[in-house]
Amino acid sequence: MLENLSKQSPKILVVGDFMVDNYIWSACERISPEAPVLIAKALKQDKRLGGAANVYANLTNLNAEVFALGVVGDDEAGEFLKRNLKGIILTQKGRKTPLKTRILAHNQQVLRLDEEDSSKIELEEELISNFNTVAKDFEAIILSDYGKGVLSKKVCQALICKANALHIPILIDPKGDDYSKYENATLLTPNKKEALEALKFKDLEGENLKLGIKKLKNDFHLKYSLITLSEDGIALFDEDLHLISARALEVYDVTGAGDSVIAILAFCLACKVPILKACELANEAAAVVVSKIGSVSVSFKEIKSLSLSTFEKKIKSKEELVSLLEKQKDKKIIFTNGCFDIVHLGHLSYLERAKRLGDILIVGLNDDESVRRLKGEKRPINKAYERACMLGAFYFVDFVCIFEEDTPFELIKALKPDVLVKGADYEGKEVVGSELVKEVKLLEFERGFSTTSIIERMRK
Repeated sequence: MLENLSKQSPKILVVGDFMVDNYIWSACERISPEAPVLIAKALKQDKRLGGAANVYANLTNLNAEVFALGVVGDDEAGEFLKRNLKGIILTQKGRKTPLKTRILAHNQQVLRLDEEDSSKIELEEELISNFNTVAKDFEAIILSDYGKGVLSKKVCQALICKANALHIPILIDPKGDDYSKYENATLLTPNKKEALEALKFKDLEGENLKLGIKKLKNDFHLKYSLITLSEDGIALFDEDLHLISARALEVYDVTGAGDSVIAILAFCLACKVPILKACELANEAAAVVVSKIGSVSVSFKEIKSLSLSTFEKKIKSKEELVSLLEKQKDKKIIFTNGCFDIVHLGHLSYLERAKRLGDILIVGLNDDESVRRLKGEKRPINKAYERACMLGAFYFVDFVCIFEEDTPFELIKALKPDVLVKGADYEGKEVVGSELVKEVKLLEFERGFSTTSIIERMRK
């Protein structure tokens, strides 16, 4: 599923409150003598796309073809958004573009300053007109409402009506307690707190969750009803209630999690993915986002990595390993290679002793075609990915890299390991790649073990 989605580029329109997130990273080591407040020394500052613009950034990171439609002020923040967004960004003179400045000390947010104008925009008709002109070109539409005046009831209802007429799914991240402005949308994505405000319920526990989520669907004529439940995952109601459990990861910052959820949902619906599967992927995306700091985007590669087993995460491409080793300059890198078709005790002993020679053990693994060339048409017994997973399951193997060539020369050349390890049967023979490393080590194999002899015994 993820592999297929990562190759798609659906056209998605994002309308809403485009904002700027300004991050000031600081060091804080003392208290002011003037007042009981922290003294923070600014180290660096960076501006990021926020609000609806963060939804746009998430979709771009997913390789969607994204178009923005919104209203900003005639100020520096507005110019920043116009430079960084593709689409129609209208400018209202004298209006303040929403700007959130977060001050962080030692990776913790200590203060947020908001500059904004939340009054209703003056360009409603122009916004609706532009939407009516471009809407037909898209496969999904997102209304990202942060309550900053762009998505009034008039605007929302006009856009929903047009999207429904065109049979385009329209997804809304809501704000406030009046959801009548979102009536007839495909779905809403309120969190638990927002849903409680709209429903006027005391809580959403147990049976109340089903009653509440069903009420949202029926009262506002939604195709699907969702409530995001933070650490409890996502609740979905179509014809029945579905609870999608959250992935347990350490939470550093919840900023932007909702933006990632609606971005994934829109991407999936644009690609005709069933809603339940879309919610599962959105849940995974949220888990990635909350494990980072600040407004960040998520990729399908990051979502996929969550579902991988520990041993699968050890399987890396040559390019990935080169990048990883760049950050491990102080480590002693050990490299060995082979077919490892049927892993046996001899292999375990050999690899465990190889690991003792340094800090990081990388195993180069022949792919199926190269094994066939080296060992004959009846080999390999196990496919390359299966062999790689077996090797990755051992605690003493740090990484496995599958290569296509008959020898690992190009892989060794790229990785530049410190020590190249081979079996003692290479004594007096040429060791491929020996000229590329600082040291070659030959290790004795455990006697009585070989893949060929195991295969022969099985055949007999």
